[in-house]
Order: sequence, then structure tokens, then C-alpha cells
Amino acid sequence: MKAAYIRTTGSPDVIEYGDLPEPVCGIDQAIVRVGAVSVNPIDTYIRNGANYWPLPNPYIPGCDLAGVIVAVGANVKHLSVGQRVWGSNQGLMGMQGTFAELCAVDAQWLYPSPDCADDSELAAIALVGITAHLGLFQHAMLQPGETIFVRGGTGGVGSMVLQMAKAIGAKVITTGGSAAKITKCRELGADFAFDYNSSNLADEIRKAAPNGVNVFWETLRDPDFDLAVGAMSEGGRMILMAGRDARPQFPVGPFYVKGCSLHGFAMFKASATQQQVCASDINHWLTSDLLKAQIDRILPLSDAALAHRLQESNTVQKKSVLSGKIVLKVGG
Repeated sequence: MKAAYIRTTGSPDVIEYGDLPEPVCGIDQAIVRVGAVSVNPIDTYIRNGANYWPLPNPYIPGCDLAGVIVAVGANVKHLSVGQRVWGSNQGLMGMQGTFAELCAVDAQWLYPSPDCADDSELAAIALVGITAHLGLFQHAMLQPGETIFVRGGTGGVGSMVLQMAKAIGAKVITTGGSAAKITKCRELGADFAFDYNSSNLADEIRKAAPNGVNVFWETLRDPDFDLAVGAMSEGGRMILMAGRDARPQFPVGPFYVKGCSLHGFAMFKASATQQQVCASDINHWLTSDLLKAQIDRILPLSDAALAHRLQESNTVQKKSVLSGKIVLKVGG
């Protein structure tokens, strides 16, 4: 089978594209003929040498996939050959990833694909959608009528947070880096959207939410806790999903006096049962037209190295070159 893979960690140039042996189906697994995958920041960190866990050699990166089942293991009863599925949580904890024509996936990480969404859309939503759902409803416990601020409303996770919050009836404040991104945020349902390049963000949030925001979702690799704590309401909750190496100052006094709480989480540590709850809601919102994938561009799998360069430019180098996810089409 064709696959994008690495034999050693390093820059995007270490990614090879060629033939690897087809995976063998375990008794609790399904083999998926992959139609599309997407690129996530964690893919680039692992490829670049982040020492989270030992990697197989060769190692296939990629967390997300959507495609069709071509084989199921003896213990798999809820999935069948020919069924369209999507999923995430691959390429982590030492497992092989999804950047290949065929992928062996533990059945607990696969979900039925709704007819209304194609493989590219589902791959683009997978990890970021589950991440947004976990943060909003398991950690922040967002309620209808509450106000949330999320940075980057057109980004991978940001666009999911924005749409899911609106789906349950919350008020959403967000940011974008251009007039086009501001317009897109409003099209996705944002009540307020500000240009972070030109606005005094603290003042803008205060005007939009005079009593403070109930939830502050930080997507920056270097969190701004002074801004967040100043913007939060009494009992406000802050979500952190980035910044592994960040060591910012923290305004302890204002934080505890307001009775705020801070929630950090890694999506891939959530259980299969927790992620299945997320997937069920995601499928419901897709079918109800309340959730739409935000795709910046679609490339062939053979361009995996280019995709990693673009993702790093956007995330690590902070050049804001993407508005949504990079999707890689697999096979024909």
C-alpha cells in the first residue's frame, strides 16, 4: 500500500512517500480503506522528535481518518464490511497513524459516517471536533445562555468550539486575523468577532461581555493569563489546550479572588467511552446542519511533507497561513 511515513525524526523533509506492507487485522480491529486524513499540530511535534513515546520504524503519522471498512476482526460486532466510518486517536501512544491507503484501527475508535458529510469533511472534523467537545462539555461544563471567548474562530479547534457553543445556545466572542476571517467567524455564528491585529482585545471583550465571560478558551501556545483572568466572570473557567513548553506569569490574586478554575487536558487521554459521546453529538450536529468542517486546502497524500511545512508555519512560526484544516486525499 502507499503511505507517507518516517524512518527518523526531523524536519518535514524526513517524510517519505512510498510502499509499505498492508496492516493485519486484529480480532478487535477493523481495516479501513482510507479516503481522507487531516493534519494536526501534534503530528508535526511527533515527527520533529517530541519524545512522548517510542515510535515504530517506519512510523506512519496521522491521527484522523475517514473511509470504508474492508475487514473486521472476530470480536467486532457493531461494524461491518462496506460501512463508511470516521475516527481519530491514531498515531499516538506508539500506534501507527493514518497517512496510508489502509489502516488497522481498534473498533472502539471508529464511528459511523453520516450520509451528509464526505470523507474530507469528516477527517477535518475528527480530532478538533472531539477536542472541542471534551473541553466544552466535560471540562468547562458550558451551559446554554453562558458566554464564551475563544481565540481564532476560523481555526481547526476554534471553529469547532464556536459552532458547538452556538449549537447549545451560548453567546460566542472570538477573534480573527483578517477581514475575511472576521466575516467567516460571523458566518459560523459568532455574536462578536474582533481583529486581533488591530483591536484592544481586553476592551473589546469587556464591551461585549460587561460581566465577564463564563468560559475563556485559550488556543495560543503562549497563554496570556492576565488577559484571560481579567476577561473572566466570577466563577469563570479557562480551558488550556496548547503551550506544553510555555512558562508564562500567572496572576494568582485576581484568579482566586474571582473563584476561577483552570482546565488543561489532552484529547488523546480521554477514554473511548468519553470520545464516543463526543462523536455521537458531532454526527447529530452534522446531520442537523449545525456543524460544518473548516478546510483550508485539500492536497494529495503524496504532499504530506508540504502539508507538515504549512502546519508548522501556521502553528510554530505563528504566520497565520491557514484558515481551517489541511486535508490529504488518499488513493484515487
